[in-house]
Amino acid sequence: MPDWDLKNLRAAIDAAGVGLWSWNVETDAITMDPRARALWGVDDEARITFNDLSAKIHPRDLDRVRAGFAATRAIVGPYEMDFRILSGDDVRWISTRGQGSDADIKHSIMRGIFLDVTGRKQAEEAHELLAGEMSHRVKNLLLVASQLARITSRSAGTAEEMARDLTRRLGALGRAHELARPGPGKPGTSALLGDLLSVLLQAYDETDGTAGRIRISVPKLDMGEAAATTLALVVHELATNSLKYGALSVERGTLDLSCPTLTEAEVVLVWTERGGPPVVAPSAPAGFGSDLIRRGMVHQFGGGIEVDWSPEGVIVTLRMQRDRLTA
Repeated sequence: MPDWDLKNLRAAIDAAGVGLWSWNVETDAITMDPRARALWGVDDEARITFNDLSAKIHPRDLDRVRAGFAATRAIVGPYEMDFRILSGDDVRWISTRGQGSDADIKHSIMRGIFLDVTGRKQAEEAHELLAGEMSHRVKNLLLVASQLARITSRSAGTAEEMARDLTRRLGALGRAHELARPGPGKPGTSALLGDLLSVLLQAYDETDGTAGRIRISVPKLDMGEAAATTLALVVHELATNSLKYGALSVERGTLDLSCPTLTEAEVVLVWTERGGPPVVAPSAPAGFGSDLIRRGMVHQFGGGIEVDWSPEGVIVTLRMQRDRLTA
């Protein structure tokens, strides 16, 4: 082959990031070009055997790679094998490719190439992680949706009422997820507490917002996606009860949602209704909706809920550990 062809071939190999290797199957000696040696972190002058390279292969892949190389002599046609190697503190993914069944073997020497496929493998792992996370979230959403349907079916008097209430509940859940979803370049960040409460309660304010029927006064606090979802369900359940039996069931009724206590350890929200029908404490045991609220406040926020059945209007106190808000 003319020199210019060899130069062009070498330039193409370098541009593709390809490392060349040969393996003497009789002596176990491996010869590698400078790029292949650099991939493996091997000294330029060092004599290399397959056992030497084996010491750099990730322990979880070592048996598979040894078996794979031994099997290449029986494989008909091309083969490809991906595995991890340890290079200092880094883990790299290497792909080796060649011809099996001793194709083109001369003087007991097999030949092939090494490619650094770390970027591709990391992308595949990220994709699998995302797929797993999406599957987990979908399952959680389906579970929550089924719980909402159970709550609605127990409290609704007619099919139309159930459809309306369930639509509102699912809409609140969807708005909470949209607000809490991390934005580009902001992993782990989410909605502000005040924005979340405003969006959730907007559907219950029959005015244009200027009459001040629903008033929200809370500090600027970040909320994580899981916390936002739980709080959305809690607030929506309280608002639904108020719409049916409390202050929001009449035009003159008002709702104040404030945060009188904010410390390094605790956040306290107080839900205060006024101007509605006379309040009477329920005589029956707490329903499924109330149980869901209490479980959410305990498990998600490490806090609790207290209800004061004041004749002037119900007062609900929600206690949350501050570090749980960003979960």
